[in-house]
Amino acid sequence: MSDFPLERYRNIGIIAHIDAGKTTTTERILFYTGKTYRLGNVDDGTTVTDWMPEERERGITIVSAAVTAEWKDHRVNIIDTPGHIDFTAEVQRSLRVLDGGVVVFDSVQGVEPQSETVWRQADKFTVPRICFANKLDRVGASYERTIESIKQRLGANALQMQIPIGSESEFKGIINLLEQNAVFYPESTGSVPEIGEIPEEFKQEAADLREVLVERIAEMDEDLTVKFLEGEEITLEELKLALRKAVIANLATPVFCGSSLKNKGVQLILDAVIDYLPSPLDIPPVTANLVRDGSEVLRHADDSEPMSALVFKIVSDPYMGRLAYIRVYSGKVKQNATVQNSSKDKKERIGRLLRMYADRREDIEELGAGDIGAILGLKFSFTGDTLSDPTNPVLLETISFPEPVISIAIEPKTKADQDRMSESLVKLSEEDPTFRVRQDEVTGQTVISGMGELHLDVLVTRLLREFKVRANVGKPRVAYREAITKPVMNFEYRFSKQTGGHGQYAHVVFNLEPLDSGQGLQFENKIRGGAIPKEFIPAIEKGFYEACESGPLAGFTMTDVKFTLTDGTFHEVDSSEMAFRMATIFGVREASEKADPMILEPIMQVEITIPEEYTGDIIGQVNARVGNILGMDDRFGNAKAIHAEVPLSEMFGYATELRSATQGRGVFTMEFKHYARVSDAYMRKILGRLG
Repeated sequence: MSDFPLERYRNIGIIAHIDAGKTTTTERILFYTGKTYRLGNVDDGTTVTDWMPEERERGITIVSAAVTAEWKDHRVNIIDTPGHIDFTAEVQRSLRVLDGGVVVFDSVQGVEPQSETVWRQADKFTVPRICFANKLDRVGASYERTIESIKQRLGANALQMQIPIGSESEFKGIINLLEQNAVFYPESTGSVPEIGEIPEEFKQEAADLREVLVERIAEMDEDLTVKFLEGEEITLEELKLALRKAVIANLATPVFCGSSLKNKGVQLILDAVIDYLPSPLDIPPVTANLVRDGSEVLRHADDSEPMSALVFKIVSDPYMGRLAYIRVYSGKVKQNATVQNSSKDKKERIGRLLRMYADRREDIEELGAGDIGAILGLKFSFTGDTLSDPTNPVLLETISFPEPVISIAIEPKTKADQDRMSESLVKLSEEDPTFRVRQDEVTGQTVISGMGELHLDVLVTRLLREFKVRANVGKPRVAYREAITKPVMNFEYRFSKQTGGHGQYAHVVFNLEPLDSGQGLQFENKIRGGAIPKEFIPAIEKGFYEACESGPLAGFTMTDVKFTLTDGTFHEVDSSEMAFRMATIFGVREASEKADPMILEPIMQVEITIPEEYTGDIIGQVNARVGNILGMDDRFGNAKAIHAEVPLSEMFGYATELRSATQGRGVFTMEFKHYARVSDAYMRKILGRLG
């Protein structure tokens, strides 16, 4: 632990659109830092960070893998995140605990839709970034065009840091503008780069571009601006220091280039991580709330402060049990120590502490402030929970996740499979906060929900293969919601049952009102003067949330509803928490029937990239699927990108239709945008199907 001071730590994520080369880049980093002795390849299924069978088969990253490596006397904790929109939760929780990011772009495609989504998420968490224009060896690759698209589509202050020597299949080296040198890769693994003079034919271009770069860096630092204007020489150290400050303040984004697959440029990215991305000491202290009074306190990256850490991921390891990945913000986490889970108000004992190396691990005694590691043996802790010092418990800001939009029914084949399936589903939902499980009241089936077809497909494959559950799986269905359109005021419900001994009595009076889209469920207690005793209010709140799990029209979850408790009565002997809960459940169900309920459906933001000659056909396809075209823009290579909003129910099977209409050359991405009311005709269709 003590072999690296905190300023020599880097917690970074490799983030990008699907297929930009994140995993290959991570593999090269492991190879050059001496963590692996062969070059892993996604296409051959020999990568370290994509270690799940599903990842190796599909050639995509599904779960973010944490890896620790050392480079130039620095410890680098790397998280390789997924690029597919269905696994957006993995990216979100990783960004929450990272100090910096390396955003990888495909130099042929430039900025792609998921790159924008990831970039926006990184903006939200103010994560400093550097960019890597990858795949420069491919036909049609352009470093300059990639930089241009980063400026235009992401609005970033992108700085060109290098010049590629040669292009496409002739790409053989890189010129560093700040250092004024050229790097060549004479042998195939790229392990021993040769640093030399800038070739004669590039000298003038390099001098001109360096001047522009120096001027742009100087603009961001007052002292350097003065030096620059007075024509003084600015040293390389001064330039690097000023650029580092600008990157950490999110004022500049340096862009580097290379080809991970062809082993060119990756060491220079590692150097840039060390030079420009922050250590845990460079980022502002994290804000936490004291559990005892809710007041705000700052937790600095300092081993001597009270311990605070955030659980950002749970993994069910078939051999080891539950692994909880944590980021330590302050203090130290020690083996066998007792910590407080402030989110659940429970004590937890730290079992084994591990430094993770993808799917392999090493035992350690303690984790210090600013470090990332994993704990074995936590019983109550889940994603987003805070672990803190039991004598000084605090709560860190939790991680919020999007709601799932697609469901499938799943039925076990035998009684033994039923038990195994229940256990497995619990484990999977512990790992993945965007995965939900519920029992359908009408059919009695188990319904699982996720972020998209691929997400559910992967989860089902894991159920059948990893957890060895034999089950019948239904077809994907849209996760509709229900909402109300008009308020119901002063609705009364009296629940009274007489049985032998004590009866059950509860009487509630409440308002049920519609909220604007996306506001979820809200509960307000306006009881004054003790008409209902305080101890029954939580039961009423619980009853409201329970009632909303099943709407009045078709049993879909209700959303955007406000419940205001205004009055009621109770009985000294016969009232109980259960009575008030039941009164609220039945009351809300009756009231919502009178509130003109409606069905909402998820609307997806879709981007379709196609060769220009197919534009008319594809616009026709989108219109046929009740889509709303928002606009179009040009893409490299005579291609067009069509932006549209389309109901999710219309997008099933679209991949096949798009491929056949464009001879396999069209691609599309989609992500959840919002819920919208379905038409009356479509609502009748849904209800008819269910009836």
